[in-house]
Amino acid sequence: MRGAMELEPELLLQEARESVEAAQSYRRELGHRLEGLREARRQIKESASQTRDVLKQHFNDLKGTLGKLLDERLVTLLQEVDTIEQETIKPLDDCQKLIEHGVSTAEDLVREGEIAMLDGVGEENEKLWSFTKKASHIQLDSLPEVPLLVDVPCLSAQLDDSILNIVKDHIFKHGTVASRPPVQIEELIEKPGGIIVRWCKVDDDFTAQDYRLQFRKSTSNHFEDVYVGSETEFIVLHIDPNVDYQFRVCARGDGRQEWSPWSVPQIGHSTLVPHEWTAGFEGYSLSSRRNIALRNDSESSGVLYSRAPTYFCGQTLTFRVETVGQPDRRDSIGVCAEKQDGYDSLQRDQAVCISTNGNSLAISQEVIL
Repeated sequence: MRGAMELEPELLLQEARESVEAAQSYRRELGHRLEGLREARRQIKESASQTRDVLKQHFNDLKGTLGKLLDERLVTLLQEVDTIEQETIKPLDDCQKLIEHGVSTAEDLVREGEIAMLDGVGEENEKLWSFTKKASHIQLDSLPEVPLLVDVPCLSAQLDDSILNIVKDHIFKHGTVASRPPVQIEELIEKPGGIIVRWCKVDDDFTAQDYRLQFRKSTSNHFEDVYVGSETEFIVLHIDPNVDYQFRVCARGDGRQEWSPWSVPQIGHSTLVPHEWTAGFEGYSLSSRRNIALRNDSESSGVLYSRAPTYFCGQTLTFRVETVGQPDRRDSIGVCAEKQDGYDSLQRDQAVCISTNGNSLAISQEVIL
């Protein structure tokens, strides 16, 4: 009985410790969720602020462009008015000059005739004779033709008020605000020297024609296009190991020219260095980037290994033989658990390889694919 009484406080103490640990764990989890809520709130606030700025800038640019286009059209129409006015006024100016010249001639003739008649006949008969002779040479019955008002231009402006309704309809339909983009990045898978990016539609009503993928280093402010096409997966190469990159994707609807809003950027990185063959092996010649190896004429033979382990369990590895040279029974490509010198073939334990004839060999047992 006494032993049980002594043990009970220890059990209570242990239970208390477990309760404290559970409470601490619970507090940590709640803290993580609070941080998640803060991130979600920050995303909503920042995206809303950015969207407001984009909308204001776009419509200000649109107003400026529309105003400029309207001003240019007004100038063009006013120039047309000036041209028509100048071209049609010129014949009237010429006719006016002719009439004014005729009026001046007639006034001079009237004045001379009145003077000649006042002097009467007799000694001044010579003046009447001279005036009459002069008047007979002037065509006093020839009048210039003045065009009728219906025959001269009457300028007017033809303005179709329906353009206001058309523009109004387009303006009312211009632009949309989406609570979330129609596509999102679904998965980031690290590869040696690269990252596979997979994305998917999240809006069932959106029909995508093309996708556009961009990426940047987390330290950069500029995204770069890396893929445009209809596929929903792309491997981004030349990725520096252990460096964070941001990825985002958007889509273009069927029959549309504009791109959708960008997806929420996702951060990914690769811990796997780019694939390189081990240099200094006499039996093979390597490319400048050491990612391509060709058998040379050297008599040396053996297994050419990659410079570092670049694959791990769970990854999918695809071998594709596009062409082969002079065949050799030892020719094969594959993977092994560790580098072992002294072997001239991968047909050994802890290795699997594919020969040039398509046979798969593992643990020295041949299996036909």
